[in-house]
Amino acid sequence: MSNNFRDLIPPPDHPRVAGISERDAYSHAAHALATRPRVAGLLAERRTRLEQPFRGITTNGDVVPDLYTLADENAPAGAMVEAARAVLNVASEEERGRLRHTIDAPQWRMWSNPELYFDRFGLRLDELGAPLRDAILAVLRASLSPKGFAKARGAMRTNGFLGELVNAPRVMNEYSYNFSLFGEPSATEPWGWSLFGHHLCLNCFVLQDQMVLSPDFIGAEPNCIDCGPYVGLELFQDEERLGLELMRALPPALQLHARVYLLMHDPAMPEGRWHPADQRHLGGAYRDNWIIPHEGVAVRDFPASQRDRLLGLIAAYFEILPSGPFAARMRQIEQHIDATYFCWIGGDGDEDPFYYRIQSPVAMIEFDHHSGVFLTNTEPAKCHIHTVIRTPNGNDYGKDLLRLHYAQVHGVPAPGRG
Repeated sequence: MSNNFRDLIPPPDHPRVAGISERDAYSHAAHALATRPRVAGLLAERRTRLEQPFRGITTNGDVVPDLYTLADENAPAGAMVEAARAVLNVASEEERGRLRHTIDAPQWRMWSNPELYFDRFGLRLDELGAPLRDAILAVLRASLSPKGFAKARGAMRTNGFLGELVNAPRVMNEYSYNFSLFGEPSATEPWGWSLFGHHLCLNCFVLQDQMVLSPDFIGAEPNCIDCGPYVGLELFQDEERLGLELMRALPPALQLHARVYLLMHDPAMPEGRWHPADQRHLGGAYRDNWIIPHEGVAVRDFPASQRDRLLGLIAAYFEILPSGPFAARMRQIEQHIDATYFCWIGGDGDEDPFYYRIQSPVAMIEFDHHSGVFLTNTEPAKCHIHTVIRTPNGNDYGKDLLRLHYAQVHGVPAPGRG
């Protein structure tokens, strides 16, 4: 299987893209529902999960208590509030009505990473005028580190590049993403925002000078741009390289136990371990309550140098955060390093696709090389990458911080704990 995306671009009459040039996001979703029976089943499956009260990702169904605390983490809260209020000032009354949700709204949990436009809430950037769209992007810029903002914009731009490759710019473009605000942007009370669409889903909870940025899904098909105004843009170089270097550097016995499956879709996998949409991912969309047992090897058994490599790999993911929250997250992860596990699926040769997961009580990171959705590779290739970040044990979407805030500051339960 080639890892060069240029070898995998479908011709216009290929079943994956036939007729897509004539469709927009709405008609494309309707076409998928009418012609692909599995899509309807996937939607029903996800809706059923959404009906479950939020608990969070766990290893055994029981939430580990007392992992999270209210703290000053030096988040750029002032700039974030100012940027969010600017969005409200630019938006019309009708747009504000679609944009705003309560802090406990179910839309928090309705993000989705495919291009199929079924969950239609918030404001879709490619339907907005430049002033409002730019104001929304300013919220992302204020909330993320410079590297993080560049990564988010890179995912948006590679999505636009894919739309050009398969002649589907009205389905996938640089701005085919939905943005929402939750709560009232405030220096003292909880609020947040979300942005979701194909290969980019960010959920940001803000409470005073503290923030939680998860669940996050960032991907790309292909993961590089080789022509046009963004030529040279490439995503996930560090996440791929550092992950592979870590696996290769492990002592042979640990490497053997870390590799839980040799093949990316291994016959030895139990039912449900590989999913037709998520493939090897376990923390994707609508999996807020998934039970994910540890796999692989315990990091407490790593030599000191490999622990350092692991922390460097984790940092490559959390560099999306501003400096204060980044430092706070890394301290938190180091505190729980002995309860952290690392697992691997696939080979470790230069051209081998692979999956890995880092699973801590306070963070879960997944990296996966995928088969093609629009590109024609039927097996995973290194040019199609998905990554996921979760905050297990009840703090995705900042829900545990929200609970603590209402209990400690207001003396009441948090609203809408589901």
